[in-house]
Amino acid sequence: MSLPRYPEYKDSGVDWLGKVPAHWQVQPLKSRYAVVGGSTPKSDVPEYWDGDIHWVTPADLSRLSGFEIRGSLRTITDVGLQTCRTSLVPSGSLILSTRAPIGSLGLATMEMCTNQGCKALVPQSGEVSRFAAYTLSIAGSALNVRGKGTTFLELSGDELASFRLAFPEREEQAAIARFLDRETPKIDALIAEQEKLLALLAEKHQVTISHAVTRGLDPKAPMKDSGIPWLGEVPAHWTVAMLRRFVAIFEQGWSPECESRVPEEGEWGVLKAGCVNGGVFDAAQSKALPSSQQPRPELEVESGDVLMSRASGSPKLIGSVAYIVDTPSKLMLSDKIFRLRLSADVDPEFFSLLMRSQPLRQQIEQAIGGAEGLANNLPQSSIKDFWLCVPPKSEQRAIVESTHTETASLRLLAEAEQRFVDLLKERRSALISAAVTGQIDVRGEVESAAA
Repeated sequence: MSLPRYPEYKDSGVDWLGKVPAHWQVQPLKSRYAVVGGSTPKSDVPEYWDGDIHWVTPADLSRLSGFEIRGSLRTITDVGLQTCRTSLVPSGSLILSTRAPIGSLGLATMEMCTNQGCKALVPQSGEVSRFAAYTLSIAGSALNVRGKGTTFLELSGDELASFRLAFPEREEQAAIARFLDRETPKIDALIAEQEKLLALLAEKHQVTISHAVTRGLDPKAPMKDSGIPWLGEVPAHWTVAMLRRFVAIFEQGWSPECESRVPEEGEWGVLKAGCVNGGVFDAAQSKALPSSQQPRPELEVESGDVLMSRASGSPKLIGSVAYIVDTPSKLMLSDKIFRLRLSADVDPEFFSLLMRSQPLRQQIEQAIGGAEGLANNLPQSSIKDFWLCVPPKSEQRAIVESTHTETASLRLLAEAEQRFVDLLKERRSALISAAVTGQIDVRGEVESAAA
């Protein structure tokens, strides 16, 4: 799509905006929107909750697939609204997350209020909220650098109110919003189709691994009932036993106060739980150890280690296992990571594949759900009680090599699809950026489409 530029531009005076059309006004948000904060009723007072007033949190905003907020996970009563002194804002208000991650947003489709992690932007004098929503959707980095705090970043009401945007006349705002409402769903539909394909490839990858590590490579091999419902039948010559039979040592790491950056070469770092996401080790998922802290070399991760995520804010990451082929020096285990030292009759790469299979994933999810008071945490005692089926070591190696060969093509396809998805997302963001900063003039396009 080739669209014209405006005839004349001026310097906006704002780095992330650059030059904007000469007739647009660059102003702080507070000149067009009222900034309204929120609060939370007491959690232990039942009459504050389960009313008919929608109450929105940053988590609600992060789950939105589009701009519209059509509900929330929790509602409060009039008494809760008055007691906690949160403010009811009208339909059409823009709701923005102002606590890390700063910048998630949505548009209220009804009256609602927010907790203290959000701010509402209430339009004044007919401002077009969808235009502001599109603009703020590409301003995440510029908003985050204005956040302050040590425990977590937070964007103050004053910082948000003084955040400057480029505003055309309201009719032009509406035209730009209509153009983006028409064009971005086309890209979104393409992204959704590609993400469905990615999900199918991931499922195929999982099935390939699960079949190999629980059924073996010989389709004619005699089978036996494992006696374990989620394992079913396994090759007759395989050993069925609890995980404790195959693990000699569990080691847990250490989590000192770290800096919020990846360690540079030569610095010590501490791994985060996400370092083993999806069975692939990612050394970049680490934080630098401050120079004031003494490292613990006995916790340094080495090539050949097997690591397991013990705890995470995301249940999908808990129990993820990776075999470490190569790793930078001076990276230590955190207390959210286990290092498993296996018995001599278990190949560590086979073990890593086995832990990624569906029968083991079922046991992990059951252990997380059944650990009362230990939500998002997988204790050693539960892991040791997992049931495994293990072939002779020579067969383990054959399964590893065969599985790597079979999944290589799936992995290449998934990587290509992911690159395409990333490209589509970049294109979407670029289109929004060009429209809301006036790098393209969409007025004629909207008018011709309406004719």
